[in-house]
Order: sequence, then structure tokens, then C-alpha cells
Amino acid sequence: MLVCDEAQWMSRECFEYWRHLGDDLHTDIAIVFVGGGDCYQVLRREPMLSSRIFVWQEFRRMSSEQVLRVIPAFHPIWETATPEVITFADTHAGHGNFRSWAKITAHTQRALHRLDRVQVDQEVLGWVFSKLSGRSR
Repeated sequence: MLVCDEAQWMSRECFEYWRHLGDDLHTDIAIVFVGGGDCYQVLRREPMLSSRIFVWQEFRRMSSEQVLRVIPAFHPIWETATPEVITFADTHAGHGNFRSWAKITAHTQRALHRLDRVQVDQEVLGWVFSKLSGRSR
């Protein structure tokens, strides 16, 4: 499997390379194009490539209800967090974006270890937010 992130920035030559690689009888690969913004439009402009795309999948931000359901299942540190703490984290940093939640989770793990804590609360999240903003705390 090849994952091509930021596919909306690739040139026509890049897309041709991916198409030829995928068409080669000696390869058995799946190519995943990932991108934001106008990625769909960019890929659709390449008919020889877009006709070979098996599935088009759009991911949108999670709603508040989805965040409260998905995030506790995503990682054990969120299983015991209160809905208020998860909502606080989503409002201030997650914004329903799973990539943001992955960063928040990684920093929260470090924060819990550094602060010798086992439960996520607003104090722990304050430390996390300072790391996400690039400011020291």
C-alpha cells in the first residue's frame, strides 16, 4: 500500500507515475490518495487516474456527539475522562478533527506521565494546549 498525502499538490507527472505504477502487471499495490481542500477536484481532472479510483471517501469533522462516542474508544486515556473534559478539549483544540485528536492524545500521554497523573483533567489539558500552541508553560 502506498499512501500519498497532500495529493492536491501533486503535478500531472506525479499522477502519471502513480497510474503507470498501478497499471504495471508486476505490482499488486493499493494507492491511497489523501488530501484536503480541493483534492477531489484535482484528482477528477486526471481522467486516466480518476477512472481507476475504486472508492472515493470524504471525511468530515466529527460532531460533538461523535466526539463523545469516538474519542473514548480511540484511546484508553479517554475512557475514564468525563464528557466535560472531552468537550473542553474538543472546543479548545480538537475541533472534531481526528488528526488534531491524535496530537492531543500523544501530548496528553506525555503530560500524564510528566505530571504523575492517571486522569485527564483541565489542568493536564492546560499543559497539553501549551505544547500545541508552541508556547512554553
